[in-house]
Amino acid sequence: MVLDSIGVGLIGSTTDVFELALQHCQHMYAPDDISSVYGRKGTRLSPTLAAFVNGVATHSMDFDDTWHPATHPSGAVLPAVLALSDMMPANSKPSGLDFLLAFNVGIEIQGRLMRFSNEAQNIPKRFHPPSVVGTMGSAAACARLLSLDPSQCSHALAIAASLSGAPMANAATQSKPLHIGNASRLGLEAALLASRGLEASPLVLDAVSGVAGFSAFYEDYVPQPLESPNDDGHMFLLEEQDMGFKRFPAHLGMHWVADAAASVHKLLVGFGPGTVSPAQVQDILLRVPVSKYINRPFPDSEHEARHSFQFNACSALLDGEVTVQSFSPAAMSRPDLLALLSRVRLEHPQDNPANFNRMYGEVQVTLVGGDIVMGRCDTFYGHWRNPLTNESLRKKFRNNAGAVLPSEKVERLIDVVEELDRFGDCRALLSQLQ
Repeated sequence: MVLDSIGVGLIGSTTDVFELALQHCQHMYAPDDISSVYGRKGTRLSPTLAAFVNGVATHSMDFDDTWHPATHPSGAVLPAVLALSDMMPANSKPSGLDFLLAFNVGIEIQGRLMRFSNEAQNIPKRFHPPSVVGTMGSAAACARLLSLDPSQCSHALAIAASLSGAPMANAATQSKPLHIGNASRLGLEAALLASRGLEASPLVLDAVSGVAGFSAFYEDYVPQPLESPNDDGHMFLLEEQDMGFKRFPAHLGMHWVADAAASVHKLLVGFGPGTVSPAQVQDILLRVPVSKYINRPFPDSEHEARHSFQFNACSALLDGEVTVQSFSPAAMSRPDLLALLSRVRLEHPQDNPANFNRMYGEVQVTLVGGDIVMGRCDTFYGHWRNPLTNESLRKKFRNNAGAVLPSEKVERLIDVVEELDRFGDCRALLSQLQ
Protein backbone atom coordinates (compact mmCIF):
# COMPACT_ATOMS: atom_id res chain seq x y z
CA MET A 1 0.00 0.00 0.00
CA VAL A 2 2.81 2.44 0.82
CA LEU A 3 4.56 1.75 -2.49
CA ASP A 4 1.35 2.01 -4.52
CA SER A 5 0.26 5.21 -2.79
CA ILE A 6 3.65 6.84 -3.43
CA GLY A 7 3.49 5.77 -7.07
CA VAL A 8 0.05 7.21 -7.74
CA GLY A 9 1.09 10.34 -5.85
CA LEU A 10 4.17 10.75 -8.01
CA ILE A 11 2.30 10.41 -11.28
CA GLY A 12 -0.42 12.62 -9.81
CA SER A 13 2.19 15.37 -9.42
CA THR A 14 2.05 15.74 -13.23
CA THR A 15 -1.65 16.69 -13.31
CA ASP A 16 -3.24 20.10 -13.78
CA VAL A 17 -5.20 19.92 -10.53
CA PHE A 18 -1.99 19.19 -8.59
CA GLU A 19 -0.28 22.15 -10.26
CA LEU A 20 -3.17 24.40 -9.25
CA ALA A 21 -3.02 23.18 -5.64
CA LEU A 22 0.76 23.62 -5.53
CA GLN A 23 0.61 27.15 -6.94
CA HIS A 24 -2.09 27.99 -4.42
CA CYS A 25 0.12 26.87 -1.53
CA GLN A 26 3.26 28.54 -2.88
CA HIS A 27 1.60 31.88 -3.54
CA MET A 28 -1.03 32.10 -0.79
CA TYR A 29 1.01 30.76 2.12
CA ALA A 30 4.56 31.46 3.20
CA PRO A 31 6.42 28.16 2.86
CA ASP A 32 8.46 26.94 5.79
CA ASP A 33 10.69 24.79 3.56
CA ILE A 34 10.26 21.74 5.79
CA SER A 35 8.33 18.97 4.04
CA SER A 36 8.92 17.60 0.56
CA VAL A 37 6.48 17.65 -2.35
CA TYR A 38 6.01 14.59 -4.55
CA GLY A 39 8.10 14.75 -7.69
CA ARG A 40 9.24 18.38 -7.35
CA LYS A 41 12.95 18.50 -6.57
CA GLY A 42 13.89 21.38 -4.32
CA THR A 43 10.29 22.30 -3.50
CA ARG A 44 9.34 22.22 0.16
CA LEU A 45 6.31 23.53 2.04
CA SER A 46 5.07 23.70 5.60
CA PRO A 47 4.07 20.22 6.83
CA THR A 48 0.33 20.83 6.61
CA LEU A 49 0.52 22.26 3.09
CA ALA A 50 2.83 19.45 1.93
CA ALA A 51 0.26 16.97 3.30
CA PHE A 52 -2.40 18.85 1.32
CA VAL A 53 -0.68 18.97 -2.08
CA ASN A 54 0.60 15.39 -1.82
CA GLY A 55 -2.90 14.24 -0.91
CA VAL A 56 -4.25 16.10 -3.94
CA ALA A 57 -1.61 14.40 -6.10
CA THR A 58 -2.56 10.97 -4.80
CA HIS A 59 -6.23 11.33 -5.78
CA SER A 60 -5.83 13.62 -8.81
CA MET A 61 -6.27 10.74 -11.28
CA ASP A 62 -8.49 8.52 -9.08
CA PHE A 63 -5.66 5.97 -9.21
CA ASP A 64 -5.33 5.38 -5.47
CA ASP A 65 -6.34 2.32 -3.48
CA THR A 66 -9.95 1.58 -2.46
CA TRP A 67 -11.26 -0.48 0.42
CA HIS A 68 -14.56 -1.90 1.60
CA PRO A 69 -16.56 -0.26 3.11
CA ALA A 70 -15.99 2.28 0.37
CA THR A 71 -13.16 4.76 0.89
CA HIS A 72 -9.65 5.60 -0.35
CA PRO A 73 -7.59 4.95 2.80
CA SER A 74 -3.92 5.55 1.93
CA GLY A 75 -4.10 8.96 0.27
CA ALA A 76 -5.43 10.67 3.38
CA VAL A 77 -2.88 9.08 5.73
CA LEU A 78 0.47 8.64 3.98
CA PRO A 79 1.05 12.30 2.94
CA ALA A 80 0.38 13.40 6.53
CA VAL A 81 2.76 10.81 8.00
CA LEU A 82 5.45 11.77 5.48
CA ALA A 83 5.04 15.50 6.15
CA LEU A 84 5.11 15.01 9.91
CA SER A 85 8.21 12.81 9.65
CA ASP A 86 9.92 15.56 7.64
CA MET A 87 8.99 18.01 10.39
CA MET A 88 10.62 16.00 13.18
CA PRO A 89 14.23 16.82 14.19
CA ALA A 90 16.98 14.85 12.46
CA ASN A 91 17.93 13.11 15.70
CA SER A 92 14.39 11.91 16.43
CA LYS A 93 12.97 10.76 13.12
CA PRO A 94 10.57 7.82 13.48
CA SER A 95 11.98 4.40 12.75
CA GLY A 96 10.69 2.59 9.71
CA LEU A 97 8.65 0.34 11.98
CA ASP A 98 7.13 3.30 13.86
CA PHE A 99 6.34 4.94 10.53
CA LEU A 100 4.55 1.81 9.32
CA LEU A 101 2.70 1.38 12.61
CA ALA A 102 1.39 4.95 12.47
CA PHE A 103 0.30 4.41 8.85
CA ASN A 104 -1.49 1.18 9.78
CA VAL A 105 -3.24 2.88 12.73
CA GLY A 106 -4.57 5.48 10.29
CA ILE A 107 -5.93 2.75 8.00
CA GLU A 108 -7.34 0.79 10.94
CA ILE A 109 -9.33 3.73 12.33
CA GLN A 110 -11.00 4.29 8.96
CA GLY A 111 -12.02 0.66 8.60
CA ARG A 112 -13.28 0.33 12.18
CA LEU A 113 -15.44 3.47 11.99
CA MET A 114 -17.02 2.43 8.69
CA ARG A 115 -17.83 -1.04 9.98
CA PHE A 116 -20.09 0.54 12.59
CA SER A 117 -22.48 1.61 9.79
CA ASN A 118 -24.50 -0.32 7.21
CA GLU A 119 -24.81 2.84 5.08
CA ALA A 120 -21.03 2.87 4.69
CA GLN A 121 -21.16 -0.50 2.91
CA ASN A 122 -22.56 1.06 -0.28
CA ILE A 123 -21.27 3.42 -2.95
CA PRO A 124 -21.77 6.88 -1.35
CA LYS A 125 -24.50 9.35 -2.26
CA ARG A 126 -24.25 12.20 0.26
CA PHE A 127 -20.59 12.83 1.10
CA HIS A 128 -17.22 11.54 -0.07
CA PRO A 129 -16.06 9.04 2.61
CA PRO A 130 -12.33 9.96 2.56
CA SER A 131 -13.28 13.50 3.53
CA VAL A 132 -14.69 12.06 6.76
CA VAL A 133 -12.97 8.82 7.76
CA GLY A 134 -9.79 9.87 5.95
CA THR A 135 -9.50 12.94 8.16
CA MET A 136 -10.00 10.73 11.20
CA GLY A 137 -7.38 8.27 9.95
CA SER A 138 -4.88 11.03 9.29
CA ALA A 139 -5.41 12.41 12.80
CA ALA A 140 -5.00 8.96 14.36
CA ALA A 141 -1.81 8.21 12.40
CA CYS A 142 -0.27 11.56 13.31
CA ALA A 143 -1.32 11.20 16.95
CA ARG A 144 0.49 7.86 17.03
CA LEU A 145 3.61 9.32 15.42
CA LEU A 146 3.56 12.22 17.91
CA SER A 147 3.20 9.75 20.81
CA LEU A 148 0.12 11.57 22.13
CA ASP A 149 -1.38 10.20 25.32
CA PRO A 150 -4.88 8.58 25.25
CA SER A 151 -6.64 11.82 26.21
CA GLN A 152 -4.83 13.80 23.52
CA CYS A 153 -5.60 11.08 20.96
CA SER A 154 -9.28 11.35 21.85
CA HIS A 155 -9.16 15.12 21.38
CA ALA A 156 -7.32 14.74 18.05
CA LEU A 157 -10.08 12.50 16.68
CA ALA A 158 -12.80 14.79 17.98
CA ILE A 159 -11.10 17.85 16.45
CA ALA A 160 -10.77 15.95 13.16
CA ALA A 161 -14.49 15.21 13.19
CA SER A 162 -15.12 18.97 13.23
CA LEU A 163 -12.90 19.37 10.17
CA SER A 164 -14.52 16.61 8.11
CA GLY A 165 -16.90 16.29 5.18
CA ALA A 166 -17.24 17.12 1.48
CA PRO A 167 -20.31 16.63 -0.78
CA MET A 168 -20.53 14.04 -3.55
CA ALA A 169 -21.72 16.78 -5.91
CA ASN A 170 -18.04 17.59 -6.49
CA ALA A 171 -17.23 14.08 -7.70
CA ALA A 172 -15.87 13.99 -11.26
CA THR A 173 -14.52 17.54 -10.96
CA GLN A 174 -11.12 19.03 -10.19
CA SER A 175 -12.36 19.62 -6.64
CA LYS A 176 -12.66 15.94 -5.75
CA PRO A 177 -8.88 15.50 -5.22
CA LEU A 178 -9.07 18.36 -2.72
CA HIS A 179 -11.12 16.04 -0.50
CA ILE A 180 -8.10 13.78 -0.01
CA GLY A 181 -5.69 16.70 0.31
CA ASN A 182 -7.85 18.32 2.95
CA ALA A 183 -8.33 15.03 4.82
CA SER A 184 -4.57 14.58 5.07
CA ARG A 185 -3.87 18.21 5.98
CA LEU A 186 -6.72 18.64 8.46
CA GLY A 187 -6.02 15.35 10.20
CA LEU A 188 -2.43 16.46 10.71
CA GLU A 189 -3.63 19.84 11.97
CA ALA A 190 -6.04 18.12 14.38
CA ALA A 191 -3.22 16.05 15.88
CA LEU A 192 -0.91 19.08 16.15
CA LEU A 193 -3.69 21.10 17.81
CA ALA A 194 -4.33 18.28 20.27
CA SER A 195 -0.60 18.10 21.01
CA ARG A 196 -0.75 21.79 21.95
CA GLY A 197 -3.60 21.17 24.38
CA LEU A 198 -6.70 22.00 22.31
CA GLU A 199 -9.65 20.03 23.63
CA ALA A 200 -12.83 18.71 22.03
CA SER A 201 -15.73 16.49 23.05
CA PRO A 202 -14.68 13.03 24.25
CA LEU A 203 -18.09 11.74 23.13
CA VAL A 204 -17.80 12.36 19.37
CA LEU A 205 -17.32 8.67 18.59
CA ASP A 206 -19.90 7.46 21.11
CA ALA A 207 -23.64 7.01 20.59
CA VAL A 208 -25.19 9.81 22.67
CA SER A 209 -28.94 10.21 22.45
CA GLY A 210 -30.01 13.62 21.18
CA VAL A 211 -26.49 14.78 20.29
CA ALA A 212 -24.99 13.96 16.89
CA GLY A 213 -21.36 12.96 17.00
CA PHE A 214 -19.98 10.74 14.25
CA SER A 215 -23.61 9.82 13.47
CA ALA A 216 -23.86 13.22 11.78
CA PHE A 217 -22.08 11.53 8.87
CA TYR A 218 -23.53 8.01 9.10
CA GLU A 219 -27.05 8.12 10.51
CA ASP A 220 -27.06 4.39 11.33
CA TYR A 221 -23.68 4.60 13.09
CA VAL A 222 -23.67 2.24 16.10
CA PRO A 223 -20.25 2.01 17.77
CA GLN A 224 -19.16 -1.17 19.49
CA PRO A 225 -16.44 -1.73 22.11
CA LEU A 226 -13.10 -2.77 20.66
CA GLU A 227 -10.38 -4.79 22.27
CA SER A 228 -7.26 -2.82 23.13
CA PRO A 229 -4.41 -3.35 20.64
CA ASN A 230 -2.38 -4.41 23.67
CA ASP A 231 -4.60 -7.45 24.14
CA ASP A 232 -3.40 -10.72 22.65
CA GLY A 233 -6.57 -11.16 20.61
CA HIS A 234 -6.33 -7.98 18.51
CA MET A 235 -6.06 -8.38 14.76
CA PHE A 236 -5.68 -5.45 12.35
CA LEU A 237 -8.25 -5.24 9.57
CA LEU A 238 -5.54 -5.41 6.93
CA GLU A 239 -4.82 -8.92 8.18
CA GLU A 240 -8.44 -9.89 7.47
CA GLN A 241 -9.17 -8.09 4.18
CA ASP A 242 -6.82 -7.12 1.37
CA MET A 243 -6.87 -3.76 -0.39
CA GLY A 244 -8.24 -2.96 -3.84
CA PHE A 245 -5.55 -1.60 -6.19
CA LYS A 246 -6.49 -0.09 -9.54
CA ARG A 247 -4.87 -1.09 -12.83
CA PHE A 248 -6.00 2.13 -14.53
CA PRO A 249 -6.90 5.58 -13.15
CA ALA A 250 -10.68 5.68 -12.71
CA HIS A 251 -13.43 5.18 -10.15
CA LEU A 252 -13.39 1.62 -8.81
CA GLY A 253 -16.78 0.79 -10.34
CA MET A 254 -15.30 1.33 -13.79
CA HIS A 255 -13.07 -1.71 -13.43
CA TRP A 256 -15.98 -4.14 -13.62
CA VAL A 257 -17.38 -2.74 -16.88
CA ALA A 258 -13.91 -2.30 -18.38
CA ASP A 259 -13.00 -5.95 -17.79
CA ALA A 260 -16.38 -7.13 -19.09
CA ALA A 261 -16.00 -4.97 -22.21
CA ALA A 262 -12.40 -6.13 -22.73
CA SER A 263 -13.63 -9.73 -22.86
CA VAL A 264 -16.14 -8.71 -25.56
CA HIS A 265 -13.32 -6.96 -27.44
CA LYS A 266 -11.37 -10.22 -27.57
CA LEU A 267 -14.35 -12.03 -29.04
CA LEU A 268 -15.04 -9.32 -31.63
CA VAL A 269 -11.41 -9.17 -32.71
CA GLY A 270 -11.66 -12.90 -33.36
CA PHE A 271 -14.70 -12.32 -35.57
CA GLY A 272 -13.29 -9.54 -37.72
CA PRO A 273 -10.17 -7.83 -39.08
CA GLY A 274 -8.28 -7.62 -35.77
CA THR A 275 -9.89 -4.39 -34.60
CA VAL A 276 -13.28 -3.30 -33.32
CA SER A 277 -15.16 -0.82 -35.50
CA PRO A 278 -18.37 1.07 -34.67
CA ALA A 279 -19.62 -0.14 -38.05
CA GLN A 280 -19.94 -3.61 -36.49
CA VAL A 281 -21.97 -2.44 -33.50
CA GLN A 282 -25.69 -1.73 -33.42
CA ASP A 283 -26.30 -1.49 -29.67
CA ILE A 284 -24.36 -1.64 -26.39
CA LEU A 285 -26.18 -2.56 -23.16
CA LEU A 286 -24.46 -2.16 -19.77
CA ARG A 287 -25.94 -3.88 -16.74
CA VAL A 288 -24.59 -1.94 -13.77
CA PRO A 289 -25.70 -0.70 -10.34
CA VAL A 290 -27.71 2.47 -9.88
CA SER A 291 -25.24 5.24 -9.03
CA LYS A 292 -26.00 8.64 -10.45
CA TYR A 293 -22.54 10.21 -10.23
CA ILE A 294 -20.88 7.46 -12.32
CA ASN A 295 -23.63 7.40 -14.96
CA ARG A 296 -22.23 9.92 -17.46
CA PRO A 297 -23.19 9.17 -21.10
CA PHE A 298 -20.98 11.83 -22.71
CA PRO A 299 -18.22 13.02 -20.35
CA ASP A 300 -16.81 16.47 -21.07
CA SER A 301 -13.57 16.20 -19.09
CA GLU A 302 -11.02 13.64 -17.99
CA HIS A 303 -12.51 13.77 -14.48
CA GLU A 304 -15.99 13.01 -15.77
CA ALA A 305 -14.56 10.25 -17.96
CA ARG A 306 -12.99 8.62 -14.91
CA HIS A 307 -16.52 8.50 -13.44
CA SER A 308 -18.41 7.21 -16.48
CA PHE A 309 -19.60 3.62 -16.92
CA GLN A 310 -20.20 4.42 -20.58
CA PHE A 311 -16.79 5.90 -21.33
CA ASN A 312 -14.78 3.13 -19.68
CA ALA A 313 -16.84 0.36 -21.25
CA CYS A 314 -16.51 1.87 -24.73
CA SER A 315 -12.78 2.53 -24.31
CA ALA A 316 -12.19 -1.10 -23.34
CA LEU A 317 -14.48 -2.32 -26.12
CA LEU A 318 -12.54 -0.30 -28.69
CA ASP A 319 -8.99 -0.83 -27.40
CA GLY A 320 -9.17 -4.01 -25.34
CA GLU A 321 -8.10 -2.16 -22.18
CA VAL A 322 -8.25 1.14 -20.32
CA THR A 323 -4.93 2.87 -19.57
CA VAL A 324 -3.56 6.19 -18.34
CA GLN A 325 -3.58 7.41 -21.96
CA SER A 326 -7.30 6.60 -22.37
CA PHE A 327 -8.15 9.86 -20.61
CA SER A 328 -6.01 12.13 -22.78
CA PRO A 329 -7.85 14.73 -24.90
CA ALA A 330 -6.83 12.93 -28.09
CA ALA A 331 -8.18 9.58 -26.91
CA MET A 332 -11.39 11.08 -25.56
CA SER A 333 -12.20 12.89 -28.80
CA ARG A 334 -11.77 9.94 -31.18
CA PRO A 335 -14.71 9.65 -33.62
CA ASP A 336 -14.89 5.86 -33.14
CA LEU A 337 -15.21 6.27 -29.37
CA LEU A 338 -17.88 8.94 -29.68
CA ALA A 339 -19.79 6.74 -32.10
CA LEU A 340 -19.79 3.86 -29.63
CA LEU A 341 -20.89 6.14 -26.79
CA SER A 342 -23.97 7.13 -28.78
CA ARG A 343 -25.10 3.48 -28.82
CA VAL A 344 -24.92 2.76 -25.09
CA ARG A 345 -27.93 1.95 -22.91
CA LEU A 346 -27.96 1.14 -19.20
CA GLU A 347 -29.98 -1.37 -17.21
CA HIS A 348 -29.94 -1.70 -13.43
CA PRO A 349 -30.78 -5.28 -12.38
CA GLN A 350 -32.09 -5.68 -8.86
CA ASP A 351 -29.41 -8.25 -8.09
CA ASN A 352 -26.64 -5.72 -8.86
CA PRO A 353 -26.37 -3.42 -5.82
CA ALA A 354 -24.22 -0.28 -5.58
CA ASN A 355 -21.79 -2.09 -3.32
CA PHE A 356 -18.13 -2.78 -4.13
CA ASN A 357 -18.31 -6.16 -2.43
CA ARG A 358 -21.40 -7.42 -4.30
CA MET A 359 -21.74 -5.61 -7.64
CA TYR A 360 -20.92 -6.93 -11.11
CA GLY A 361 -20.53 -5.47 -14.58
CA GLU A 362 -22.11 -6.95 -17.69
CA VAL A 363 -21.69 -5.76 -21.28
CA GLN A 364 -23.98 -6.97 -24.05
CA VAL A 365 -23.14 -5.92 -27.61
CA THR A 366 -25.62 -6.43 -30.43
CA LEU A 367 -23.90 -6.53 -33.80
CA VAL A 368 -25.31 -5.09 -37.01
CA GLY A 369 -26.14 -8.58 -38.26
CA GLY A 370 -28.13 -9.35 -35.12
CA ASP A 371 -25.58 -11.50 -33.27
CA ILE A 372 -25.20 -10.80 -29.55
CA VAL A 373 -21.85 -10.95 -27.74
CA MET A 374 -21.69 -10.73 -23.95
CA GLY A 375 -19.05 -10.26 -21.28
CA ARG A 376 -19.40 -10.25 -17.52
CA CYS A 377 -17.06 -9.43 -14.64
CA ASP A 378 -17.86 -10.41 -11.06
CA THR A 379 -14.41 -9.73 -9.58
CA PHE A 380 -11.82 -7.77 -11.54
CA TYR A 381 -8.07 -8.29 -11.18
CA GLY A 382 -7.05 -5.86 -8.44
CA HIS A 383 -10.16 -6.31 -6.27
CA TRP A 384 -9.50 -7.42 -2.68
CA ARG A 385 -10.92 -10.84 -3.59
CA ASN A 386 -8.49 -11.07 -6.51
CA PRO A 387 -5.57 -8.86 -5.47
CA LEU A 388 -2.73 -7.72 -7.67
CA THR A 389 0.42 -9.75 -7.24
CA ASN A 390 3.51 -8.05 -5.85
CA GLU A 391 4.99 -8.12 -9.32
CA SER A 392 1.91 -6.38 -10.78
CA LEU A 393 2.12 -3.75 -8.03
CA ARG A 394 5.79 -3.17 -8.79
CA LYS A 395 5.02 -2.83 -12.49
CA LYS A 396 2.32 -0.25 -11.76
CA PHE A 397 4.71 1.63 -9.47
CA ARG A 398 7.50 1.64 -12.06
CA ASN A 399 5.13 3.01 -14.70
CA ASN A 400 3.78 5.71 -12.37
CA ALA A 401 6.94 6.80 -10.58
CA GLY A 402 8.97 6.53 -13.79
CA ALA A 403 6.93 9.40 -15.23
CA VAL A 404 8.62 11.69 -12.67
CA LEU A 405 11.76 10.08 -11.23
CA PRO A 406 14.88 8.59 -12.84
CA SER A 407 14.87 4.80 -13.02
CA GLU A 408 17.58 4.36 -10.39
CA LYS A 409 15.55 6.34 -7.86
CA VAL A 410 12.43 4.33 -8.75
CA GLU A 411 14.27 1.09 -8.00
CA ARG A 412 15.74 2.55 -4.82
CA LEU A 413 12.24 3.49 -3.63
CA ILE A 414 11.03 -0.07 -4.21
CA ASP A 415 13.93 -1.41 -2.15
CA VAL A 416 13.44 1.12 0.66
CA VAL A 417 9.68 0.56 1.00
CA GLU A 418 10.05 -3.22 0.97
CA GLU A 419 12.72 -3.03 3.72
CA LEU A 420 11.25 -0.06 5.62
CA ASP A 421 10.51 -1.99 8.81
CA ARG A 422 14.26 -2.64 9.20
CA PHE A 423 15.40 1.00 9.01
CA GLY A 424 16.42 2.78 12.21
CA ASP A 425 14.78 5.96 10.91
CA CYS A 426 12.71 6.83 7.86
CA ARG A 427 15.07 9.36 6.25
CA ALA A 428 15.96 6.81 3.58
CA LEU A 429 12.35 7.02 2.41
CA LEU A 430 11.93 10.78 2.80
CA SER A 431 15.00 11.48 0.66
CA GLN A 432 13.73 9.54 -2.35
CA LEU A 433 10.39 11.29 -3.06
CA GLN A 434 11.62 14.15 -5.30
